[in-house]
Amino acid sequence: MRSVRTRGVLLHVILLLGVLVSIFPFYWMIVMATNNTSAIYQYPPKLTIGGEFFTNLQHVFERIDFVAAMGNTIVVATVTTLLVLFFDSLAAFTFAKFDFPGRRVLFGLLIGIFMLPAQLSLIPQFVIMAKIGWVGELQALIVPAAANAFGIFWMRQYISNAVPDELLDAARLDGCNFFRQYWHVALPTIRPGLAFLGIYTFILAWNDYVWPLIVLVNPDRLTLQVALSQLNRSYGNDYSMIMAGGLLAVLPLVIMFVLFARNFIADAVKGAVRG
Repeated sequence: MRSVRTRGVLLHVILLLGVLVSIFPFYWMIVMATNNTSAIYQYPPKLTIGGEFFTNLQHVFERIDFVAAMGNTIVVATVTTLLVLFFDSLAAFTFAKFDFPGRRVLFGLLIGIFMLPAQLSLIPQFVIMAKIGWVGELQALIVPAAANAFGIFWMRQYISNAVPDELLDAARLDGCNFFRQYWHVALPTIRPGLAFLGIYTFILAWNDYVWPLIVLVNPDRLTLQVALSQLNRSYGNDYSMIMAGGLLAVLPLVIMFVLFARNFIADAVKGAVRG
């Protein structure tokens, strides 16, 4: 019993240290955002929260249209996440539970696309957006990201284990067509997988920088990451201002994780118990 208790204490200490190491960069961002730039260069570095946050935030609002950029980013991230959840889960359900000609070939092509670097598609994608007149518009960010190889692969693996074939057979006997099997049988079962994919996709769309930087030429359509990059100067960066903008951009992600992570963990545990 004593050795078990000692191992438990050591495990908790290690986990606590891991949490502290993980949280420290976020805390350091808060320290930098609430002090002025001169305090950042002090030695030893200042590790206490200051009182300059609202001043730094005012400078951010003077340099960029932060509210508009935040609104554009919320629209892009939300719509992209909803489309990815629908299209990826629908395609994954088809790959996992239905046999059709060319299924293995198509899934092999999907894996091949998944392994290709995303940078290879930037030029062809921009040419397509230019031909259909979407350069500078938010739909140029949403439509190309409406489905992705990773989401289909992830949901296909999840559905293969989470949705029993017997349940689908029973649904077919009751007269359910393909879409009703997907909507009424598969979706309630795969909520933990969808929760992970939704959080992952939202964060990815929120933090996307390269493609928006290329395709968004309209200043009124800039997303948050591109707008924040305008805070950098060639000489004499105000790092406190930059960190204040970065902190405000990170807060929605933290709030989303706090709100949805508990449901995600609860559903995952429920699914494990059911399995």
